[in-house]
Amino acid sequence: MSRKTDRTKISLTDENSISLMKRVVGELVRPYTLRLVLAGFCMVLVAAATALSAWLMDPMVNKIFIEKDLSVLWLVAGAVVATFFVKSVATYAQEVMIGYVGQRVVADTQARLYRHLINLDLGLFQDRHSGTLISHFTFDINTMRNAVANALVGLGRDSLSVIFLVAVMFYQEWLLACITFVVAPLSAYPIRQLGKRMRRVSAQTQEEMGSMTTLLTQGFQGIRMIKSYGLEEHETGRVQQLVERIFGLNYKGIRVKAAPQPIIDFLGGVAVAAVILYGGARVIEGQTSAGAFFSFIAATLMAYQPLRALGKINTNLQEGLAAAQRVFALLDRQPTIRTAPEAKALPRAAGAVEFSNVRFSYASGDESEQGAALNDVSFEAPSGRVTALVGPSGAGKSTVFSMIPRFYDPGSGEVRVNGVDIRTVTLESLRDTLAIVSQDVVLFDDTVINNIRFGRLGASDEEVRAAARAAAADEFISALPNGYETVIGEQGTKLSGGQRQRLAIARAILKDAPILLLDEATSALDTESERQIQNALKDLMTGRTTLVIAHRLSTIQHADVIHVFDAGKVVESGTHEALLEKEGLYAHLHGLQFGPADTVVRAGQ
Repeated sequence: MSRKTDRTKISLTDENSISLMKRVVGELVRPYTLRLVLAGFCMVLVAAATALSAWLMDPMVNKIFIEKDLSVLWLVAGAVVATFFVKSVATYAQEVMIGYVGQRVVADTQARLYRHLINLDLGLFQDRHSGTLISHFTFDINTMRNAVANALVGLGRDSLSVIFLVAVMFYQEWLLACITFVVAPLSAYPIRQLGKRMRRVSAQTQEEMGSMTTLLTQGFQGIRMIKSYGLEEHETGRVQQLVERIFGLNYKGIRVKAAPQPIIDFLGGVAVAAVILYGGARVIEGQTSAGAFFSFIAATLMAYQPLRALGKINTNLQEGLAAAQRVFALLDRQPTIRTAPEAKALPRAAGAVEFSNVRFSYASGDESEQGAALNDVSFEAPSGRVTALVGPSGAGKSTVFSMIPRFYDPGSGEVRVNGVDIRTVTLESLRDTLAIVSQDVVLFDDTVINNIRFGRLGASDEEVRAAARAAAADEFISALPNGYETVIGEQGTKLSGGQRQRLAIARAILKDAPILLLDEATSALDTESERQIQNALKDLMTGRTTLVIAHRLSTIQHADVIHVFDAGKVVESGTHEALLEKEGLYAHLHGLQFGPADTVVRAGQ
């Protein structure tokens, strides 16, 4: 249960901020251009209304407070009400539309990422913990949404507000406006540097959040073992260390995010002080009106808040781009096992399964004999017959089973079904001809009937029940609180091991595939259930090509042919009786299980 961060990290691409942002907008935001245009129009209204409210300070001061013109009083008051009404309605509309786009980005990206991942090679899921992958769907994508929403609002409403207010400032006093913006370039460099630092911190935080999800998933799934071995304090310590690392990174992120505001505040204060000194002197000397000056000051102060928001955009954007980089790194990963362009459908028939000089290694690029899981393996499982694969642990039997449905492709050699190289047929048709029952039963947190129906989604309730009866599962299912509608929990935790395995067998029976792959399908059953299952499997295997991985040799003594594996090679082949006469590895394994001392040592996989 050691933490393997080197296997869970996604290597980030080298794309810079601009190209990444273009990709986010092009792939995720572009479909909602119309809503963004409407939101942009609303932003223009908000910005214009904000600027107008600052300009209204001019007639308010000059006409009302200085000239005391009663006729202007009602006009200005009405203009203020109309301005704030337009601003309120436009603000609501743009926030709703931007919120819609942000949530659609989350939903679309999650659906796209899942669709992409589920079609990638099996190796990805073996090399990367599910908790790390889940973190991409939750933490990373939501961080992207926040960045997109903040960027759209900041680059839209806030920048437009600043532009309109600056226009008012230049209209009233262009010289004061120039003085005000002398200090603006001074803040650009530190804010840019802080954005780069935020991206690095955010990337590290996202990595650690993935590790946290992984660690929690492992702990919850292994809770029985943790309690059995008294590892509560040990696991708590591991989580505490990771929590502290995440706290440190988050705190560092808080400091980086907070830094732009005091910079803008201080420089803004310097600018306002300069305006007051110079502008106030001009008012005292009679070179400008008090209304124009107050209008200018109002525009300056009203521009302060959107300028602060714009100061945050870069750090927020870099945080989101770090998340986008991780998501795109997964989306850019392409499966190596795919249907060839000219592939044809494999007929759904019980053809022979053949391995011809197959060599395969799980370590990419390792073609040595020592590193090979399969080393020049050749054998045939005859059509419509039962073929058993036996041998000690690590001999390569499970690898053979993984190669038939093309979970992996051989480094060299061929795997053929009914005389056809399986790389030349469509994946869908190949896997449709196979039904697999593994000793590692996979069940979903769903009802019993739905777990069985995964074998054939269009099956009727009666067909599902018939499959359950054939798998000797109907009796215990009927005794469950809600029968076939009982929800069985994550990985079927509410069922015993034997019950879970019978559901998996029922699923395979329901699929009614012409080729069966049985990986010790009765290993978790009691003697009576095993006898019932063996009878059901005997009927099911009739007329089908069946490959069986056997731990207990008593279950495969009547197989038509037995292939004995050792160290990734087929070392013996023949019937049960013929192999015993050879007095080779098979006879040795048989003697261990049925020797005088009645020792039962399984020839594991």
